[in-house]
Amino acid sequence: MKTILNIIWVITGGIWLSLSYWVAGLIACLFIVTIPAGVASFRIANYVLWPFGRTVVQPAHGSSPLGAVSNVIWFLVAGLWLAVGHVTTAAAQAVTIIGLPLAWANIKMIPVTCFPFGKTIVNSDAIPFGYEPMVKM
Repeated sequence: MKTILNIIWVITGGIWLSLSYWVAGLIACLFIVTIPAGVASFRIANYVLWPFGRTVVQPAHGSSPLGAVSNVIWFLVAGLWLAVGHVTTAAAQAVTIIGLPLAWANIKMIPVTCFPFGKTIVNSDAIPFGYEPMVKM
């Protein structure tokens, strides 16, 4: 079932969302200071391309102060605009009954889109000890 959902996801907007993360990552990698944001964007692009069967987790103790500052900068520069892309894609997917689960998955990705630092993407079957699941697909 995960494979079928992933294939439908890619066809109905996953490829475009993933490409938008790649563009944001390439722009972020232009400057040395923002390379960590670029790496985070590439990591999320991989997740957004094939999300079902994977989970976003974060450490139970929270993120570091540097991660919090990075999240705020990311949100202002790219996170908000990528979240608008998720909402727009979710609205288009929600038009059909088949697209409703995909639209819901799109909305569930918005917290990761807005604040990616301090989060890790793992297979749904292998959540590491000491991590809390955030978004489970």
